Amino acid sequence: MKHLSLFAALLISTAPAFAAEAEGALITVTGKGLKDLPGDAALSLVVIERDRILNSGSNRLESVLADIAGQQQFRRSDSRSANATSQGITLRGLGGNASSRALLVLDGVPQADPFGGWVAFPAYATGRLDRIRVTRGGGSGYWGPGALAGTIELESVGGAAINPFTGSIAFGSRESVDAQGSLGLKRSGGFATLSAAYGRGDGFIPIVERSRGTADRPAPYEQASVNLRAVVEIAPDTEAQVTATGFTDSRERGTDFSRNTSEGVDGAIRLVGRGRWGWQALAYVQTRNFTSDFAAVNAARTTATQTLAQFDTPATGWGGRLEIAPPVGAGVSLRLGADTRHLTGETNELFTYVNAAPTRQREAGGRTGTTGLFVDGSIERGIITATASARIDWWTIEDGRLLETTIATGAPFTTLIFADRSGQEFTGRAGIAIKAADWIALRGAAYRGWRLPTLNELYRPFRVGPDATAANALLKPERVTGVDAGFTLKPADGVEIGVTGFWNRMDDTIANVTQGSGPGVFPGVGFVAAGGFYRQRQNLDALEVWGWEVDARLRRGPFGLTASWSHVDPGISASGAAAPLDELRPAQTPRDQFSGTIDYSDKLFTASATLRHIASQFEDDQNSRSLNSATMVDALLLVPLIKGLAIEGRVENLFDAEVQAALSGTGVVERALPRTFWVGARVSF
Repeated sequence: MKHLSLFAALLISTAPAFAAEAEGALITVTGKGLKDLPGDAALSLVVIERDRILNSGSNRLESVLADIAGQQQFRRSDSRSANATSQGITLRGLGGNASSRALLVLDGVPQADPFGGWVAFPAYATGRLDRIRVTRGGGSGYWGPGALAGTIELESVGGAAINPFTGSIAFGSRESVDAQGSLGLKRSGGFATLSAAYGRGDGFIPIVERSRGTADRPAPYEQASVNLRAVVEIAPDTEAQVTATGFTDSRERGTDFSRNTSEGVDGAIRLVGRGRWGWQALAYVQTRNFTSDFAAVNAARTTATQTLAQFDTPATGWGGRLEIAPPVGAGVSLRLGADTRHLTGETNELFTYVNAAPTRQREAGGRTGTTGLFVDGSIERGIITATASARIDWWTIEDGRLLETTIATGAPFTTLIFADRSGQEFTGRAGIAIKAADWIALRGAAYRGWRLPTLNELYRPFRVGPDATAANALLKPERVTGVDAGFTLKPADGVEIGVTGFWNRMDDTIANVTQGSGPGVFPGVGFVAAGGFYRQRQNLDALEVWGWEVDARLRRGPFGLTASWSHVDPGISASGAAAPLDELRPAQTPRDQFSGTIDYSDKLFTASATLRHIASQFEDDQNSRSLNSATMVDALLLVPLIKGLAIEGRVENLFDAEVQAALSGTGVVERALPRTFWVGARVSF
């Protein structure tokens, strides 16, 4: 509770400085980037508005994103119990890897971890977000490398939604606390916000009752973040947006020696010009560190022994973007620009434990960088909107190394210095939208995108239980080619139905490929015990996915209904050492996902219920173990008492469904969040 007390003290002590709001003050700045691109009409795009972001059963970003069927993480667990390294995000069945294949940006800044490509979800308090735009389908034209499966754009709250004080606190099952607060100052020349969030819980036992032993215990978590954002008009039609964010995240995985922690500090400045010549310039820096302990549990699950201590994983990402929108005539939009992103990081680990003490130490890491030029244009002529974008990227992989030493003597055990590499990638997207009538619009697009391997994939071997996976410094970039086509129906006021069919081919797909089983000694990982598997990261020939998405919305006065369904049929093409995977389905990729929410809101109360279904999915690359399908229900009730004060009740996984998150080779089942109740209050002045 110490962090919660500090959080409250921070809000109270700062309140007087922010509470005074000038009478009649007008906000002339927005805190946003340039306008949305007209060519977006040709894409499969879904928007989540602020009301929905604030009113989910879990009050967590990853659950809000689950409203978009087809969006998934590598594991089904959320950021309270999953290992942080498993929280990469993807779309359209391009899964099977813990690194993100969808590009997540916040106010234009790429958010993936510089070392591993996963997402630090506890850094994003829902109260800070105004809108989420999810573009399904790849194409690295406008946004740049990383957008293989699509782009998820997070937008911070703008001036129109700023209040002097907003806050919420809720108490939940297993001694859980969920709190957020924000202070705001508005003036005619800009606005500023200071916000903080804190969450903790004693946690649940991840291993299901039928599989657990005396070594299994609850998995507590504690997470906090703080954000300062200022938006100021610095010249006519020009504003400066400055953001600083810090977060900490500590979780355990339900046994001794299973704690993992993340921390980071980010800073960004964006200048936006909204005159006749639109333009924006962005510069940012990210610093991250990650630690994680790993344990082996015996077959009876009565003892856990430490196998690895990842005690320091510093990583830094920095970059920038310059974009110009010249005036080129009525109905024509053009964006020209350049961007760059550079990542550096390393992992430092203790391993090969003998009598509970490590005997070896590892350092592995390097640097990667991308720099690109892009052009994006669209033309609107009557009922037709045509769009096209293209870019060229130059990439580098440098200073790669894997160094292992014997702790007792300091003698090198492994010394691998990898050759620098570089290359070029040409990518882009083209699409067309036809508004055939007020009630129907047709659209289609073709795209090509790419992603550079992460430092984690290139250089860091890892273990999960008895299984060990070797890195591969020779991995090639992944490349996606795809097409989609669909239509949007608006048969009546307040009714919208979108249907999209798509096909993707991802060449040089990075996957963890099984090469053998223990007991035995294997290159890159050392000894693997009986019951364990040896894998290596490799480029498969390709992954092909076809499927469809259906999104529907209904609004009738206070009543609303949204639904999203994704169906995918992925298949691997593999040869050589990976030939046994040919025609199999990638791991952690369900064929069907569904999310539906029904809500009602008036002056007396707001209520919503969300049903989500995930089809079965394979746990491993060889399709030998399967996680069962799961259906969950979340619900929320919000009742105003007086102006500015409301009480809330929330529940996650109402019927306590067993949502399987992992399945070991010996049949041990790990579950995601069980039923969780929340009761709390919200205030706004």
